[in-house]
Amino acid sequence: KYRVTIAQDEDGMYVAEAPSLPGCISQGSTRSEALSNIQEAMQAYLESLKKHNEPAPPPITEEIVEI
Repeated sequence: KYRVTIAQDEDGMYVAEAPSLPGCISQGSTRSEALSNIQEAMQAYLESLKKHNEPAPPPITEEIVEI
């Protein structure tokens, strides 16, 4: 499980990023599309690491603090 951030850019596109996987970024015209696209990008990223005998980065853990 990896954390994904999704933010809307100035053009209205949704940009998704997996902070634990440096450079793994995707986008979509909706949040749902961006999420689907980042899942595909993450899968390809992890497959590439495996193919090159590189270790997968550990997921980032976080807590949500309500104030």
